[in-house]
Amino acid sequence: MIYIKLLAAFLKIGLFSFGGAYGAIPLIRDIVLENQWMDAEMFSNLVALSESTPGPIMVNMATYVGSKQGGFLGALAATIGVLLPSFLILLAVTVLFHNFLKREKVQAVLKGVKPCLMGVILATGIYMAVSICIPSGVSQYGHLAETQGMGSVFMAVDPMACILLFILGLVTVLYQAVRKKEFPPIALLSLAAVMGCIFYS
Repeated sequence: MIYIKLLAAFLKIGLFSFGGAYGAIPLIRDIVLENQWMDAEMFSNLVALSESTPGPIMVNMATYVGSKQGGFLGALAATIGVLLPSFLILLAVTVLFHNFLKREKVQAVLKGVKPCLMGVILATGIYMAVSICIPSGVSQYGHLAETQGMGSVFMAVDPMACILLFILGLVTVLYQAVRKKEFPPIALLSLAAVMGCIFYS
């Protein structure tokens, strides 16, 4: 039954998605593509949609995938699945282990996990950039599709997407260099939306 499958899949995601939403994206991508609930291009659109709508990205993605596969009950099953592990773990830590996070061994584990999470998030960013710039060069299973030489790779590139990505990256870097602080996410999303409408209209 699809509801049980959604619940089990997102329970797994909620249980092992260290590092927040961006650390969870590779897990969600693997499970979604493995079950053929959507293709790689649609998943990239889902990430953008979940990022730009209110609420946690991971919950937004779970709700959308669940709704697409099983309607309201599917959305409910996926959302409960992704939220339940975090809720239970935090509840246990809060109620049973008041000084749990201050323990030396726990701190050692967290320090060891952080570099791994940085790598996962960086890999996710690279995958998203490639899938945006070369949409037809990524297979439905999230891997680079085989192409016949450099000519076919060049033909697969979306120049507008590459230019848009470059401009947004440049604006972010220049803003941080001049103002000594990060570019506001809301302003970045608004700028990306406006530029997307101009480039693709």
